[in-house]
Amino acid sequence: MRRVSKITAACIATAALSFTATACGESSTGESSGSDSGELKIGMAYDVGGRGDNSFNDSAARGLDKAKSELGAQTKELTAKHGETPADREARLSSLAQSGYNPVIAVGFAYKDTIDKIAPKFPKTSFGLVDSVSDAKNVDSIVFTEEQGSYLAGVAAALKSKDGKIGFIGGVDLPLIKKFAAGFEQGVEETNPKATVQIQYLTTGTDLSGFGSPDKGKAAAQGMLDKGIDVIYAAAGGSGAGAIEAIAAKKGTWAIGVDSDQAKDPALSKYSASILTSVVKNVDAGVFELAKSVKDGKPLTGTHTYSLAEDGVSLVTTGGHLADIQAKLDEAKKKIVDGTIKVRTTT
Repeated sequence: MRRVSKITAACIATAALSFTATACGESSTGESSGSDSGELKIGMAYDVGGRGDNSFNDSAARGLDKAKSELGAQTKELTAKHGETPADREARLSSLAQSGYNPVIAVGFAYKDTIDKIAPKFPKTSFGLVDSVSDAKNVDSIVFTEEQGSYLAGVAAALKSKDGKIGFIGGVDLPLIKKFAAGFEQGVEETNPKATVQIQYLTTGTDLSGFGSPDKGKAAAQGMLDKGIDVIYAAAGGSGAGAIEAIAAKKGTWAIGVDSDQAKDPALSKYSASILTSVVKNVDAGVFELAKSVKDGKPLTGTHTYSLAEDGVSLVTTGGHLADIQAKLDEAKKKIVDGTIKVRTTT
């Protein structure tokens, strides 16, 4: 059936999780034994970086933790590796489905072709695909209006930058990440036409290491800082942690985080004074909604876009750094929601 429920607020349930290695060399996290007694069993296939990336995967993990806490779900978590093949992704999803996990949730657009191939082979299993869309009948495609949240980040950057020199670091030059860049650049330009945005991608094409290389993120941010750029938005997964580290080392500059509230992340909290805000994608809500629908016997399918209007994406206010410009951000949000502002998805 098509999704009709409104987005639900996602809360964080912490869990102590151990990491072990599987026979095929991927990481397996928080594995539960499971059974055939009708209990909810969720299989999670993370993108590169996995749980602990301080960003995209961690947002999905929060949804899984909530399902464990509130729905009593048993879980198994597997993580993609750099340089893996389509066959590796197929084996990962197939192993979860064959083991009775339902739903099986694939985190990241890199799983799109794999879901298209594997889901029809397991018609009684519900699959979730985050950040891409599949036409398979038993797939819940969970996507977001990243450009809308990024537009608001652009407004904030333009208002906080001293000289209008602003930077954007993308993990990989893919259409998904270009949505972030497009919205951000538009938000900056429409707030301060004299401002400039330097856009840089860490890797290109099929090289997805740009999402899991903090050293590359740090080097890119340092290069921008050396040019006088004083606000940098990094949409680069785990690589963003390196960018934030570099920015925090230079007084008077701001970092904008992504996917999770990075100022609250334990690994990045020491840099919180330099994190202006984060553009949050509530992947956790999508994960939890799918899990609950399966438990309720009415698995969600089709495509649902989590938009700014329903807080599918948002700009966090942690640290109070936006307090002096909040009215202007609220005004921009209202115009996006009512359609006055049309946010572009390509640069």
